[in-house]
Amino acid sequence: QVPFVESGGGLVQPGGSLRLSCLASGFTFSSYYMSWYRQVPGKERELVAGISRTGGTTNYADSVKGRFTISRDNAKNTVYLQMNSLKPEDTAVYYCKAPTLRALDWGQGTQVTVSS
Repeated sequence: QVPFVESGGGLVQPGGSLRLSCLASGFTFSSYYMSWYRQVPGKERELVAGISRTGGTTNYADSVKGRFTISRDNAKNTVYLQMNSLKPEDTAVYYCKAPTLRALDWGQGTQVTVSS
């Protein structure tokens, strides 16, 4: 069973929007802080955003602040990333994870490509 299944990526023009989803399984989703990360080939995985267990607290990388919004639905075991005003430098594979559950594997991620 894959603990994190990301979806919603695709090709979008600069200035466009995408909404990513991540379905989690195999643990008590509502008990864990969740984060979105992204990775470009040849570079380290980068933390993009995080959200507390109840959704009351969110955190963002400076590079996405004001453009991306993280949210979660604990009834659906799902965390979302709404991405607006996308830039070419947002192009990456996006992953979600519960950062404190280090024993769980990463998912396959979802590719986001921002290009005209």
